[in-house]
Amino acid sequence: MKRHQLILDKLNHEHHVEVSDLCEELKVSAVTIRKDLKLLEDKGLLYRIHGGASLENPYINDRPINEKEKISVSEKSDISKKAAELIKDNDSIMIASGTTVQQLARSITNKGSLNVITSSLNVALELLHHQNIQVIQLGGNLRHSSSSVTGHYAQHILEHISCSLLFLGVDGIDLDYGCTTTSLEEALLNQKMMEASQRTIILADSSKFGKKSFGRICGLEQVDQVITDSGISPNLAKKIKDLGVKLSIV
Repeated sequence: MKRHQLILDKLNHEHHVEVSDLCEELKVSAVTIRKDLKLLEDKGLLYRIHGGASLENPYINDRPINEKEKISVSEKSDISKKAAELIKDNDSIMIASGTTVQQLARSITNKGSLNVITSSLNVALELLHHQNIQVIQLGGNLRHSSSSVTGHYAQHILEHISCSLLFLGVDGIDLDYGCTTTSLEEALLNQKMMEASQRTIILADSSKFGKKSFGRICGLEQVDQVITDSGISPNLAKKIKDLGVKLSIV
């Protein structure tokens, strides 16, 4: 069918398509487009995601951190610099694990004192040369793939801590399912981090949207702010803002 080929051509060019955009371009209803996408998914030609379709499998598997570091490098750098602007002197903040928040640690240039609580060994190592930053490294079971800790001991420490900001990296963001990571234990620790923080800020490049993984951290509406890059679609950006979440695009 010609309409199916047009959908696939658009998808091959853009790697991600929205139902609303296809309706407008092809002059058919959303019901028709969804049927088309289901048929094409059944043939193994695409993956359906919230509000559209993608060429990439939306279900994320765990990958070593050294592999993740090579993905979306410039976007992560811009995102981290924007996030660093939110950190004030004499603040107490929390930084979770992941390559984007590790980049944030490299972007911190505060001259005043700062308390940083982190589950990431790499974040702690990045901050070691700052004499004005007190680093509290959470302890627990070490995840080799992410160079971070999880477990009950780390969660217990958080019961005695209160921070102004949590900078959180995620593996996937799905408008229906929420924010996810590949480890259930890490998801549970991230939930405790959110409880110990006044505001939660997600740092995620645009490739993370429309994807989901094993461990659910929270609904997107529970997050205060998302910082991402300009690769996010205008339609998805509007939906995030409609949830009451502040969206910063770099």
